[in-house]
Amino acid sequence: MPPKIPAGFRAVATFVKPVLTATTRRHWSGEEHLPRDQGFIAVSNHVTYADPFTVAHYLYDQGFAPHFLAKASLFEIPVAGKFLASLDHVPVHRGSAQAREAVEAAVRLLERGDSIVVFPEGTLTRDPDMWPMLARTGAARMALAHNVPVIPIAQWGAHELLAPYAKRPRLFPRTDVTVQAGPPVDLDEFRGRPLDIEVLRAATDRIMATLTSMLEEIRGEKAPTKPWDMRRDGGGR
Repeated sequence: MPPKIPAGFRAVATFVKPVLTATTRRHWSGEEHLPRDQGFIAVSNHVTYADPFTVAHYLYDQGFAPHFLAKASLFEIPVAGKFLASLDHVPVHRGSAQAREAVEAAVRLLERGDSIVVFPEGTLTRDPDMWPMLARTGAARMALAHNVPVIPIAQWGAHELLAPYAKRPRLFPRTDVTVQAGPPVDLDEFRGRPLDIEVLRAATDRIMATLTSMLEEIRGEKAPTKPWDMRRDGGGR
């Protein structure tokens, strides 16, 4: 069984869950793929700032207290920063010597059986049609280095509740939000190999290809052949 959900999470859910329930129509599936006997890394596509709330709502209702790897700047906000830290969310100091600390904190959570939520793209997708773009390799590195499963969670619809980069949500009419978990991504061929950039890139691309395929099914559309790459394609939308 997953670790018991802390009181802090339950307190947040008491406020947030009724709001999401009132403003969205939930279409959830794949709960059977969430491991209940070990920690796991949940990876999801990222379209809007509402995504963490819909993913958290999905996992919370399945008995998990989701822990997010979030930008360190969020933890510097008065009151809110202390609140995030109290719920064991993990600050990520990108491009600094402290980046390793985030990984170590995440690993401690995984070892005690918790779930870690990662948006591998690192920011909202820049793809003009909101498909997943080329991702960072951190989730793959953690999964391979510590032998934990990666559970893909594709979601669609939260952008209708809060448009990308918008500050005000559109609460009515109610928005259809689909959240679907899939089986663990098959990374067996990469396990036990040196974690060089070639291995990490290939494992990350497989994770994102899985998410994209799931999203194609949800949207009933085909994604571009090549994922958006900000270094190649620019800032996009």
